[in-house]
Amino acid sequence: MRDPYDVLGVARTASEDEVKKAFRRLAKQYHPDHNKDNPKATQAFAEANQAYEILGDKAKRGQFDRGEIDAEGKPRAAGFGGFGGGGRRGGAGFDGFDVHMGPGGARGGFGGGGFDDILEQMLGGARRRGGGDPFAGAGGGTRAGHGRGEDIHHDAPTPLETFIAGGKVRVELPTGKTLDVSIDPMTPPGEKKRLKGQGASEHPGQAPGDAWVTFVPAAHPTLRPDGSDLRLDLPVSLDDAVLGAKSRVTTLDGSGDVTIPAGTTGAKPLRLRGKGLPNKSGGRGDLLIYPRITLPEDGDPELEALLRKRRAAGR
Repeated sequence: MRDPYDVLGVARTASEDEVKKAFRRLAKQYHPDHNKDNPKATQAFAEANQAYEILGDKAKRGQFDRGEIDAEGKPRAAGFGGFGGGGRRGGAGFDGFDVHMGPGGARGGFGGGGFDDILEQMLGGARRRGGGDPFAGAGGGTRAGHGRGEDIHHDAPTPLETFIAGGKVRVELPTGKTLDVSIDPMTPPGEKKRLKGQGASEHPGQAPGDAWVTFVPAAHPTLRPDGSDLRLDLPVSLDDAVLGAKSRVTTLDGSGDVTIPAGTTGAKPLRLRGKGLPNKSGGRGDLLIYPRITLPEDGDPELEALLRKRRAAGR
């Protein structure tokens, strides 16, 4: 995986808005729906998606800039660097604590602060980062220390269209808090997001844990998620099933026409490729349309007469 800054074509000093605009431009340029015969475009789309996963997340971007994770988001091996890391990445010591020295004195890799803040983080600040063990690392995990509440996990029903376009999702946490949480465009269902300090607190004065929100598909009037695919039941009249026809269907991108071949029985679905939900490879699943043959509610005398005739003839 190339450097995500190079992939998106932005400077390391680029703002969040510049990063988002660069990703949207590449996503539109290389989207598989517009490059069906260009495998390189699919690869470029996936690469841009991976780059934005790093740079579009403030915490991950900071970790990448400090050299804690690589371009794929995987942790880099950290040695016992102690207090003395110069340069951009700094030194990694004490089981994952990123501590580096600045020109005006020592400061830690936890968003700034003085040397006292670093010691407090290491020796007593586990109540902020999770775990009573002062050397549990900066990640915090889901352990709760003596001075920190527990992490909570919550499923957030998300409109299917929002997985494609991005936007805000209203999240009602078990703690009683209601938040509007951002979700990026082309986010696969099942992705998790960490909300720092939005977890549980067992007693007054205790620092709360974190909330982990999982974006799950919300109910839709006509579409049913199946992984990254979507399923749709399409009512088809008997004459359209026998003779064939075109029918208008609703998709997450608006609407489109689907061809119903003559002799359709409804046993096999019709497939619209790339009209499903985002998947982890950077593309989209398919829309599977199931023809459901319907009969007139009030009956059809001519049809009944024809079928009686066919039955009498032994067909």
